[in-house]
Amino acid sequence: MNAPLDLGQLEHIRARPLLGTIVEIAATGDTSEQVHAAIERAFDAVAEVHALMSYHDADSDLSRINRLGFAQAVRVHAHTWRVLNIAHEIAAASDGLFDISIAPTLTRLGFLPPRSDLPRASGQGDWRHVELLSGNRVRLARRLRIDLSGIAKGYAVDLAIRALQTAGMRTGRVNAGGDLRVFGVTAQTIHVRVPHLPTHVLPLLVLTQGAAATSAGYFSQRRHAGRMVTPLIHPITRTACGTERSITILAEACVYADALTKVVHANPAQATQVLSRFNARALMVEPDSASG
Repeated sequence: MNAPLDLGQLEHIRARPLLGTIVEIAATGDTSEQVHAAIERAFDAVAEVHALMSYHDADSDLSRINRLGFAQAVRVHAHTWRVLNIAHEIAAASDGLFDISIAPTLTRLGFLPPRSDLPRASGQGDWRHVELLSGNRVRLARRLRIDLSGIAKGYAVDLAIRALQTAGMRTGRVNAGGDLRVFGVTAQTIHVRVPHLPTHVLPLLVLTQGAAATSAGYFSQRRHAGRMVTPLIHPITRTACGTERSITILAEACVYADALTKVVHANPAQATQVLSRFNARALMVEPDSASG
């Protein structure tokens, strides 16, 4: 039988629209004032990532790289450089199955807005041409457009968790539209939607520590050139992956869980070795072929 919680242990939950989704942050601590202050600092961490890595904001680090990076090295915030470094690490480990240079494809399919203030991408080059230099500087060796939406959300979740832990919270949970990380004794049930019946929800697992990220295309798909497409792009073919499966990645940090969902979507068979490299596991939900 579980012992009752005293008032100081009651979980406080708040939510805000950030990162293109709803971010929910929950924590328990000694006093309500302490918990509220910790949650506020966690939201500040998420908002900082939003401001630095937004594709839409002309003043973000990401926009400055896309606008100026081919002509000169661009100095960016340490958080942006760190995310770019992790993106490079995952791209190298997966032979390019994760690639932040797919922004032109996302724009062509209507998932990112056209940006008349940015130079036209050449269509040549990939993640290898994003050069990470000393002093948190970034240079584009080709005329690329990069997008960090496939990894920045997970990084923001990790920063928010760090803020809660630094503030002395006993337990904490941050959920950013399917990118989740928890710590403490509170268990979190992970639910996923059935890909071909997205109104149906399945309990997949119970998470007590670490991170989980789920990626599927059922709610983000749109019609393009007479067919349904998703923002899950195969970086090699530059075509949209299908909507027939939902991928959940379990990892120690959410930044890796977030990015690795795209690797598994692109090539489930090849992803096995990549998952092992990052001490991560994948759970896939897809229709039973026998049932149609």
